[in-house]
Amino acid sequence: MSSRLDPVLARIDADLDQALGRLLDLLRIPSISTDPAHAADCARAADWLAADLAGLGFRAAPRPTPGHPMVVGHGGEGGRHLLFYGHYDVQPVDPLDLWQRPPFAPEVQETPAGRVIRGRGAADDKGQLMTFVEACRAWVAVHGRLPGRITMFLEGEEESGSPSLVRFLEDNRAELTADLALICDTGMFDRETPAITTMLRGLLGEEVTITGPRMDLHSGMYGGAAQNPIRVLARVIAGLHDDAGRITVPGFYDGVEELPAQIRAQWEGLGFDGAAFLGDVGLSVPAGESGRSVLEMIWSRPTCEVNGISGGYAGEGFKTVLPARATAKISFRLVAGQDPLKIRDSFRAMVRAMLPPDCSVTFAGHGASPASVMAVDDPAFERARAALSAEWPRPAAFIGSGGSIPVAGYFKTVLGMDSMLIGFGNDDDLIHSPNEKYDLRSFHKGIRSWARILDALAG
Repeated sequence: MSSRLDPVLARIDADLDQALGRLLDLLRIPSISTDPAHAADCARAADWLAADLAGLGFRAAPRPTPGHPMVVGHGGEGGRHLLFYGHYDVQPVDPLDLWQRPPFAPEVQETPAGRVIRGRGAADDKGQLMTFVEACRAWVAVHGRLPGRITMFLEGEEESGSPSLVRFLEDNRAELTADLALICDTGMFDRETPAITTMLRGLLGEEVTITGPRMDLHSGMYGGAAQNPIRVLARVIAGLHDDAGRITVPGFYDGVEELPAQIRAQWEGLGFDGAAFLGDVGLSVPAGESGRSVLEMIWSRPTCEVNGISGGYAGEGFKTVLPARATAKISFRLVAGQDPLKIRDSFRAMVRAMLPPDCSVTFAGHGASPASVMAVDDPAFERARAALSAEWPRPAAFIGSGGSIPVAGYFKTVLGMDSMLIGFGNDDDLIHSPNEKYDLRSFHKGIRSWARILDALAG
């Protein structure tokens, strides 16, 4: 621990109640980005954050977009230039009747697992965002300045698809480009093990509609003679995987590499229980590629899943209909080396080749974003891992994520920089659900963790 870090950590501990009060003030603002009725609240949250950053010496202000404002602030000097990203908007609160208290009347509650901060946005992402802000505040309070050059970039549309993000990055490329991005919108591996997410899967969404006859038909009069689009669609879906669980789309695995040995060793040391992971949701047998661990399947291997099927009559009772069309929604989670547009074209060609006479197909795309893999050979990643390990009971790990965080990909493709994804959420935080919470321990140790990381990276 550096001599300049010790008093910063002591200040964080002494100021925890005040830091908690500031977070509760921010949580009281109902900044629901997807609801136009809350546009003024989103602007109010942006103003609140800009003013708070200005009080720490950042040159900060809300920036207009076609939607909700971005907040950008610049502060400090010297050392590696770091850009911090978080988002101040939150999810809607429905169903309201399942909340134990008003979602925008946050409070600290005692639970059997410890004290938690209860309220919408507590974990996603206001609580996480404020861990970094409070770490900066402690540095300024102790040393009179930030530990290095830091740019703050806080979004107000993450929960509504980030419609303004790419254009804003493009228009402000020179201002926002840094040596490394820090993103606090992820979680711990478990309650004792902090994590740096270094792999994010990409996402390709396809909606497939197969059409046969001009109208729905009576299955007694036409069954057997007329082509049934549901039967055709079922054959397409069944053909997407082979008996070993591999995906059969031509060229699907082009560019997919095996997991590096050092990352595999870290994952094996995490003690992850794949059987318990499946058992928690009533399952027992992994359904992915044969010979792969469950962690590999959800973090580092590509997938193809059917998310919904519709066609014919699915209401109460029974109707002997032969449907005119059938639809499936299919998502592909992609890993490094895969080109989502090439896979989309190959998938569509495969489906067309499987169509019998009298059937046609249409496709609707629902996004095509590539995977992100961070360059962990950058010494900054190991320094950050060591800093995290010094704060938590168990050593930090480089982990993957089965989900997708598009902003990390945009930072790479638009700004040309890697991202370090560090968050302190837990699996039971109920993000996007009623009664969202953030452990007070996550908030406190998250602030201390960022102080340590800033000491390791920014100076």
